[in-house]
Amino acid sequence: MSQSQIEKIIDNACNEDFARGDVTTETLIPSSLAGRAIIVAKQDGVLAGAEVAKIVFVKHDPTMEVEILIEDGKRVKTGDVIMVLNGRVINILKCERTALNFITHLSGIASLTAKYISKVDGLNVSLADTRKTIPGMRILEKYAVYAAGGKSNRPDLACGILIKDNHLMALSAKGIGVKEAIEKAKTNKSKLPVTIEVNTLEQVAQAIEAAPNSILLDNMSIADMKKAVDIIPETIKIEASGNINLDNVREVAMTGVDVISVGALTHSAPALDFSLEFPVQQQAQE
Repeated sequence: MSQSQIEKIIDNACNEDFARGDVTTETLIPSSLAGRAIIVAKQDGVLAGAEVAKIVFVKHDPTMEVEILIEDGKRVKTGDVIMVLNGRVINILKCERTALNFITHLSGIASLTAKYISKVDGLNVSLADTRKTIPGMRILEKYAVYAAGGKSNRPDLACGILIKDNHLMALSAKGIGVKEAIEKAKTNKSKLPVTIEVNTLEQVAQAIEAAPNSILLDNMSIADMKKAVDIIPETIKIEASGNINLDNVREVAMTGVDVISVGALTHSAPALDFSLEFPVQQQAQE
């Protein structure tokens, strides 16, 4: 995750809010007024996005002093002060909602990720995200998963070959099946790892013959997952995905899969509440 990528996302978010100015703040608040503000956790959870929020403030006002008191990836409790801001009030207020949007959304993802990880505690399995992300926000959403201890899985379509059901459906028109699709994929010039998505034990058996790097068990029952794990060689990584939630994730992990990927980490995580407050009387800057 590069600084330029983060700043591009931040610029887009800031443009949504105050590209044309902040008429309320600019009308009411003297430009010379300086003050101290804090960002406070309103719920228990796992923090992510504090560093992003800092960039929002400092990018808009390089004179702003921002102190992060709790680092990304750490647990927060209701009432914890996570950040202290010292600078011109007019710029704090302009950036308030943009900064809080990043923190609440990314902390929600981190908090949900932590819940999933706690469910599989003690088991030899990784918890990963997917590409089911908000357009334009993927790099930060995957960062939030990583901050909470999850695995950032498949950032884009160029990081590896993933043969999905629709690829197989399209290839079937030419009489190409699972085994042949994998063999064809393994001829890629970049020698990228090959993953095949399957949803039946018959497809698992066909995939094993072609020896892909990994097999993704998609929307399979627990019973079928166990059977698949029993027959897949240790040389092939096993991933499980589809209809996995907090209630069944441990049962899935106990089948012996290596990775569990959960789209809900990014597409269904509820926001974690934070607020920006001015705890002391403001003083005009001399």
